[in-house]
Amino acid sequence: MKKIIINNSLSLAFIVLFMLSITGQIIFGIQEYNAERIEAGKATVQYSAYFSSGHFIEATFENWESEFLQMALFVLLTIFLQQKGSSESKDFDRKEDVDREPFALRSHAPWPVKKGGWILSVYKHSLTIALFLLFLISFLLHFYGSLKDENELLMREHKPLETTLSFISNSKLWFESFQNWQSEFLSVFAIIILSVFLRQKGSSQSKPVDAPNSETGE
Repeated sequence: MKKIIINNSLSLAFIVLFMLSITGQIIFGIQEYNAERIEAGKATVQYSAYFSSGHFIEATFENWESEFLQMALFVLLTIFLQQKGSSESKDFDRKEDVDREPFALRSHAPWPVKKGGWILSVYKHSLTIALFLLFLISFLLHFYGSLKDENELLMREHKPLETTLSFISNSKLWFESFQNWQSEFLSVFAIIILSVFLRQKGSSQSKPVDAPNSETGE
C-alpha cells in the first residue's frame, strides 16, 4: 500500500487538491447562488438542487473546458513547434525518443502496440484525442449550464428565454470562454519562457540547475 501511494503521489496530491478546491467552490457557490435568489425574492435551495443548477454547471465546466483546451493544444503544438532553451520543448536538432516508431516486439510494450493496425493508429494519438474529447464534453456542459443560468435570470425578469440556437451567438457564453482561455494560454506561455531562464532543482519541468539557457530539454 505504501509503495502504491509513493508511486502515485503526484496524481494523488493533485486529486486531493482538486477535491478540496471543488468543495470550496460548492460551499461558497451555493452561498452566492442563494444570495442572488434571496435578492430576487426566490426561496433558497439545498445542495441537491444546486448541483443541477446552471450556476454550478456553468461555473464548473467553463473552467474545465479551458484547462483541457490548453493541455490539448500544448500536446499537439509541441509536436511541430519548439522553443529554444525551454524544458517544455523538444530539441529539433536531435532525434527524440518520443518521435521513434513503436516496436511491437519491445519488452513490456502496451497491448495496442502489439495489436497494431487501426488500434495502434488511434493509440499513437490517444493523448491528444482524449484531451480534445474532454474539452468538447466540457464545452457542451458549459454551454448547457450557461444557457440554463441565463434563462433562469431572464425568467426572473419576465423576459423572453434564449433558445439553444440563439444562445450560440450570445456574448455571455463567449465572454465566459475567452476569459478562461486567455489565462490558460498565458500560463503556458509563462512556463515555456520562464523555464528557459529559471530553474527548480528536482522538478521534471525544469532543466538541471547548471544547464545553459540555450539548452533545450535535458
